Amino acid sequence: MPSTDQLNYLAVCAQQSSEHEVLTFAAKASDVLRFASIERIGRNAQGELSGFQRPQVAAHIHEIRDYLEKPNAVLPNPIVIAFTNRVVIDDLGNGSAMLTIDIGEGAPGLVVDGQQRLSALSELDRDFQVFVSALVCRDEAELRRQFVLINNTRPLPKSLIYELLPTVEGLPPRLARRSVAADLTARLNFEKTSLRGEIKQHTCPDGIIADTVIQKIIMESLTNGVMRELIRKTNGPDRCVHLMSAFFEAVKCVFPDAWWGHKPSTSRLVHGAGVQAMGDVMEVLAQRSGARAVDDFREGLACLVGKTAWTSGEWKLGGEVRRWNTLQNVNRDIALLKHYLVGIVKADLRRKLKAAPTPLLKRTDC
Repeated sequence: MPSTDQLNYLAVCAQQSSEHEVLTFAAKASDVLRFASIERIGRNAQGELSGFQRPQVAAHIHEIRDYLEKPNAVLPNPIVIAFTNRVVIDDLGNGSAMLTIDIGEGAPGLVVDGQQRLSALSELDRDFQVFVSALVCRDEAELRRQFVLINNTRPLPKSLIYELLPTVEGLPPRLARRSVAADLTARLNFEKTSLRGEIKQHTCPDGIIADTVIQKIIMESLTNGVMRELIRKTNGPDRCVHLMSAFFEAVKCVFPDAWWGHKPSTSRLVHGAGVQAMGDVMEVLAQRSGARAVDDFREGLACLVGKTAWTSGEWKLGGEVRRWNTLQNVNRDIALLKHYLVGIVKADLRRKLKAAPTPLLKRTDC
């Protein structure tokens, strides 16, 4: 008599990777929920990441459920489930196998793709069979890696993929570079920094600054800016986090009325265009005047006071006059604002250098 702690399925095997077992079979949705769970992305009190699935989208789930309630509904797309243990595959030959799933200690599988469909199926009053594609991974790290690589080409929010990158190894170079920036962004958002809780991520939906904007600043700095050298030093990531935190603490001090209580629609200082432009200002101050501490950056930013239009008025950008809220997060507008702000800061640094007293030559004995 079959064990109630086991589920058995006749599956078709696919020859794809020597490192993974890939199978497809049909199962009732109610049974899928017995052997697989949806692990939502979140963070604990220490800011450590857990899970990897995006939050439920209620409207999308209801649309799928309403469709599946119709008697002629079909759902050909498979639910992708990954396992790391508690599954046994018995090869039956001719590309088929018997898959045995141990559910005695709970669901061993995790949903990699199809979470909204599965959530909708859980609300149905009738049994509904779905196709399941099962991927057997060697450990959870490999499971996360497969989730990122599978969904990176699918229409999942990029910000969710990027937030998961620091937990994944063996990434392609393009994603590996983004992984470092995503890790530093998360640290800025969840450690004790000036940007704590202010960066919008899937695990911090109330943030006001887009995480991809902060990541872009960091990536550019790591490529050809001050962080390129900082990251290579002892405690390099800590130095990069401290630099960004110090700079934006200074920004808050110099432009308090344009920061506090604002969102991108009410202040261009916390808007994608403004944040990216200020990223270039940080680079100039860090590289040309050696700014590292909050006071260093405050002194360097002082020259911008009275010359910005973060929340009202007009920008005079190289002969082009723009109302404060017409600047958008597009390349041309970002470039215009960068050129304007950086030009003022560079001119101020040149003035200070010219005004600095020439050091006296030391007297030497003849």
